[in-house]
Amino acid sequence: MIEGRHYPQDNGPGAGCPPQHGISKAPGINCATADGVLADADRDHLDTMVLYPSVGLCVPSLEDPAFAAGFARLYNEWIADFCAPTNGRLRGVGVTPIEHGQVAIDIMKEANELGLVATLVPPALKSRNLDHADLDPFYAAAVEQGMPLGIHGAPGMHLPKIGVDRFTNYIQVHCISFPFDQMTAMTALVSGGVFDRHPRLRVAFLEAGVGWVPFFVDRLHEHYEKRGDWIDGGWRRDPHDYLRAGNVWVTCEPDEPILPGVIDVLGDDFIMFASDYPHWDGEWPESTKQLRTRTDIGEQSRNKIAGLNAQRFYELN
Repeated sequence: MIEGRHYPQDNGPGAGCPPQHGISKAPGINCATADGVLADADRDHLDTMVLYPSVGLCVPSLEDPAFAAGFARLYNEWIADFCAPTNGRLRGVGVTPIEHGQVAIDIMKEANELGLVATLVPPALKSRNLDHADLDPFYAAAVEQGMPLGIHGAPGMHLPKIGVDRFTNYIQVHCISFPFDQMTAMTALVSGGVFDRHPRLRVAFLEAGVGWVPFFVDRLHEHYEKRGDWIDGGWRRDPHDYLRAGNVWVTCEPDEPILPGVIDVLGDDFIMFASDYPHWDGEWPESTKQLRTRTDIGEQSRNKIAGLNAQRFYELN
């Protein structure tokens, strides 16, 4: 219970995952300690892991500015401490109360100083979309800090319910929420001109796979081409250009059948592997096996997706 609300929301439209069912049931998984996570990484042939929050996803929804700031700072300090003894193999992602103006910028800067490699941003906020002008100082600070942003939604986080207001069953909610969330965020950032105002901003769209991207970028392209001038202060370039410029990055799942087609249409420079460890819908301890052994993509693409692209996005050394 946080601010009088269950996290995740446990019933009703857009309900989240019951906490007892969130973690994979694979035998031997041990995600409670850094040593356990490293052992799990070794079993799955993972050299480096970037750790996104779970309950920490609640931070952008918190309403009391002081409480939200305190929660975010404690989480960021904790994940930095969790990763510190791992010699760079575990890298943390920070949270910040993006709705709360300057304090969000201050916390993002502190997260950068702690060595966290990205900042979480939800696909949609309670009071505005991601292209709102009030968020420009936040984006400018992210660029100044060299801090990439990871768009990560989750059902039940008391943020806008995009398409899932018709469902109360978590699995139905889960099917719809992740791709719809990412399409909403991409629409705001691309068509709303955010990448034109902040051309060095790097944003990853996470945990919805990559199969939706060719369809949706083409749909954005059609609207840019035919009615792009209907958005005041919006996009100045074709949506494909934001992929080529390094603004837009997307994670894939290791066994997506459509991955070769995505590479053929859009290239392989923006795609990053995601294991979704330790959650129920990941493939641990065989997530990398599926990427390493598939024969329908070339070795150069495999190497980029498996790690080289993530090294560039997160500026890992």
